[in-house]
Amino acid sequence: MQKIYRIILSLIILSNCVGVMQAQEKNVADEVIWVVGDEAILKSQVEEQIKQLRAYNERIEGDPYCVVPENMAISKLYLNQAKIDSVTVSESEIRSMVEKRIGELITLFGSREKLEEYQNMSLMQIREFLTDMMRENQVIKTMQEKLTQDVKVTPAEVRRFFSKLPEDSIPTVPMQVEVQLITIEPKISAEEEENLKSRLRDYTERINKGEVEFSTLAILYSEDATTAKDGGELGYVTKSNLTKPFADVAFGLTDPQKVSKIVETEYGYHIMQLIDRRGERVNVRHILLRPQVAEKERQEAFVRMDTLRSKIMSDSVTFEDVAMYYSQDKQSRNNLGMMVNSKSFSGLSTKFEMQDLPQEIGIVVDKLKEGEISQPFTMKHPQNQRELVAMVKLKSRIPSHKATAKDDYEIMQEIVKNHKKSELIKNWIAEQQKKTYVHIKEGWHNCDFQYDGWVFQ
Repeated sequence: MQKIYRIILSLIILSNCVGVMQAQEKNVADEVIWVVGDEAILKSQVEEQIKQLRAYNERIEGDPYCVVPENMAISKLYLNQAKIDSVTVSESEIRSMVEKRIGELITLFGSREKLEEYQNMSLMQIREFLTDMMRENQVIKTMQEKLTQDVKVTPAEVRRFFSKLPEDSIPTVPMQVEVQLITIEPKISAEEEENLKSRLRDYTERINKGEVEFSTLAILYSEDATTAKDGGELGYVTKSNLTKPFADVAFGLTDPQKVSKIVETEYGYHIMQLIDRRGERVNVRHILLRPQVAEKERQEAFVRMDTLRSKIMSDSVTFEDVAMYYSQDKQSRNNLGMMVNSKSFSGLSTKFEMQDLPQEIGIVVDKLKEGEISQPFTMKHPQNQRELVAMVKLKSRIPSHKATAKDDYEIMQEIVKNHKKSELIKNWIAEQQKKTYVHIKEGWHNCDFQYDGWVFQ
């Protein structure tokens, strides 16, 4: 059931709005089938979501005319509480998610034109509707996290839960690996740095002379793919959302007509322009130029890494020592090169499923034997996309197996925690049902609902 709900909100996320728009275009009187609080659910919205789910061959467990409107009603309970609690989400994150989804949809349909034809909407309309719906989805997710943030699990609870679990219900843990990493970032030549700064100074001069709008140059030249299409606009962000050098300048801007000085961050070189400031949040547009590594500097980094590898292979130094004293990877350097899986339940595990590794590392690790050290290779930094020369060691490869308390406590703990969260959410929804006006039209309530307690009036 939760899987279907996620599909509705993410994969076919624009279908609600499509149904309403089509009904309005045809001037057809729609039918209100549910009312939750002061929010209506229309028959056209339900039918459009069902149509989209079937188009994508997604299976609905149960009667779709029961499953879909109930999930929409549950969404409205979350959204109503989010308004009361003033829950907000990052607009820059929403834009990034929207563009990723549009890219997936274009790939799925084969072209932008085929997507527009199928949805009977322009790409701009699709982007607008996706933005609204992705924002709603993120608000719901944030609300769920807020409701369950205090859920804790003790070792005793884990033991009790799994002592009662049938053998065939114990989860199977996929094959996992532990990987050590060393990286060297090739130097950026002074010539390349000056070239980027010269280009940004030229942009600033053209903007100040009124020859061109900042947003136009951002669309044409900014290498921040997420914001470039929006004229470089970030959306309202706090200082904590930005790197310190960028934040210091962004929050120091006072005149929307002026362009900032050139700012260097780990991502590259920026100029920015103030759009608006609201208290502790600021909205700026920026242009980012990323420095490119010259072949000379790249080869120098390869030679240095190859020298370090030779020393390790000759036993004159250990991989761990090289990682600690020479690696430029901040996350693993102080951990003797051991990579930490931020996608794990705790965010602290050193175990990775293969799909959780950065792609370039995963391709190399897949060919290594346990204890083997790779040849140097290039990769992109996962956050700032800078080019790196890397070398990895496969510390261990753990075969797929049934979870055990000794080796997989973190996984078992997370299963129990999710169970407790699910129970908490179930109880919360039951309480919201009691104090929220709900009306379901005759003929739409003979359902085996996921949650009991919907009020029929």
